[in-house]
Amino acid sequence: MLAVGEHLWGSVDERTRRMTSAFSGGLGGTHAELCGALSGGAMIIGALNGRADLTENNAACKALAARYREAFLARFGMTICSDLRSHGYGGDGIPCAVLVEQAVEVLLGVLAEAGY
Repeated sequence: MLAVGEHLWGSVDERTRRMTSAFSGGLGGTHAELCGALSGGAMIIGALNGRADLTENNAACKALAARYREAFLARFGMTICSDLRSHGYGGDGIPCAVLVEQAVEVLLGVLAEAGY
């Protein structure tokens, strides 16, 4: 997902790179939570049109994140890291890098539909 950020903005600052590190392998590498690629995509969506303070309307950001989740679910059939692993992604199966690449394609499609 950092590559998507670089594609959109030309570069991603070090702090943002560090912030995203905890999402790989599900939260904290536990494989028990939301897929890191899905989390990373939601972060990209937030960076594009999330609110900066509580007085701003967050509805468009939430709607786009929900659309990404729906498209991710349609593509992979699940959103939880451990479920994806049990269906062949990560570990000794299909490398997570393949899933991330496909998740990026899904995200870029959702963003294109939204005019980004």
